[in-house]
Amino acid sequence: MGTVHARSMDPLPMHGRDMGVHPDDMIEVQEAEQETKQEVLENKDVVVQHVNIEGLGRTKEDLLGYEISEVFHAKNLIDVMKKSHIARQKLLRLGIFKEVEVVIDTSDGADALPNGLDVTFEVTEMKRLTGSYNTMVGNNEGSMVLGVKLPNVFGRAEKLTFQFSYGTKETSYGLSFFKPQPGNFERNLTLNLYKVTGQFPWSSLKETDRGVSTELNFPLWRTNHTLKWEGVWRELGCLARSASFAVREESGHTLKSALSHTMSIDTRNSAIFPKKGALLRINQELAGYTGGDASFLKEDFELQVNRRLVWDSVLSASLWGGCLLPIGGKPSSIADRFYLGGPTSVRGFGMYSIGPQSEGDYLGGEAYWAGGLHLYTPLPFRPGRGGFGDLFRTHFFLNAGNLCNLNYGEGPRAHLQKLAECIRWSYGAGIVLRLANIARLELNYCIPMGVQSGDRYNTHTFRGAGLTPVRWGFI
Repeated sequence: MGTVHARSMDPLPMHGRDMGVHPDDMIEVQEAEQETKQEVLENKDVVVQHVNIEGLGRTKEDLLGYEISEVFHAKNLIDVMKKSHIARQKLLRLGIFKEVEVVIDTSDGADALPNGLDVTFEVTEMKRLTGSYNTMVGNNEGSMVLGVKLPNVFGRAEKLTFQFSYGTKETSYGLSFFKPQPGNFERNLTLNLYKVTGQFPWSSLKETDRGVSTELNFPLWRTNHTLKWEGVWRELGCLARSASFAVREESGHTLKSALSHTMSIDTRNSAIFPKKGALLRINQELAGYTGGDASFLKEDFELQVNRRLVWDSVLSASLWGGCLLPIGGKPSSIADRFYLGGPTSVRGFGMYSIGPQSEGDYLGGEAYWAGGLHLYTPLPFRPGRGGFGDLFRTHFFLNAGNLCNLNYGEGPRAHLQKLAECIRWSYGAGIVLRLANIARLELNYCIPMGVQSGDRYNTHTFRGAGLTPVRWGFI
């Protein structure tokens, strides 16, 4: 047996003189031989004697032992190829190798068995330091982003990342350290140090956050969990001289220290444009018990279900909700409340322009719910089918939601009754464009309904603001 690169199991082409055999008979002979070879490879017992990794520099070998250990348990050549491919994917997932190739060969040496195999992973490590430069345009703002990444800092898939963003409206930076557990990449620890400045024109508010945080991510059965502590110094200010008194009243410096937990189950085949599967995300945040000025308990959830229908259509249903309970008699901060409205929640309404407001500034609410029903279909007559046309979908939707403040002494029934009052909703249609697996753009024709006094909305117009906001950065 010679060297195998584990890329194709097709039989070798057959050549020779024409012996009067019908072409269909030749196809049957080829299929029979292929099935025979497949059976031989699947039934022939082999032993993986050695697994070698070539090309290592600063990477510690004990880290890779966890990722390739399953290759030793393969029983036949087909199994060796499958497990080697899985091991290759695990090595690439670590983010420390630029390339990984697999070579399967017969064993050599005095201890070589007749059915022994050697598997070699040929790796190319990433550079010690990589950088990036790009510009971003969105939400009427432009910014320049500089990034520096140090992969595999200490030889066990650690990653140190620094990112600096200078924009026309905000300047921010962040330093992040990522450390996975050897043998369990999904279980990892992240430390962050950051400064973020943002402008929120719907509230005439400017906020600068300087903070540190630590996150622990781990899987548990079919769920993924994140435990997080965050300490942040927040500086709130007015964005314009016309800011309302309610916003001016909340201006100043506050210190927030919070513990949070997030549990998620995600079976979708795509996070950007899913065609099947479901998502459930539940988040709890407790602030004040570890110090700081802010003191509250915050709960929110997200549920999404996707179902494939006939003619390559997809029906998607979503539901969000949350509540914020101030603790210790302290009022909630404008920076911690929920906001509703815009292309990511209730289409047809202005960005975060639903709910309590003062002199034209939206103050957010302590309880909300929102839901949506979406039907995605191929473009009429399927132009560009099998190519560029498949990136577009026709979009029909129905959205609804409400945002308000609750008097927590009134009881659950009164709370539900208040959330059911003055419901805003909208319906419409549009076009959706999928940009690879990183973003989606929407151009929708929206008809808002249930408009209340003070709400901002767009009536019977195509909305350029229907673009779904996209988060960019290191992945």
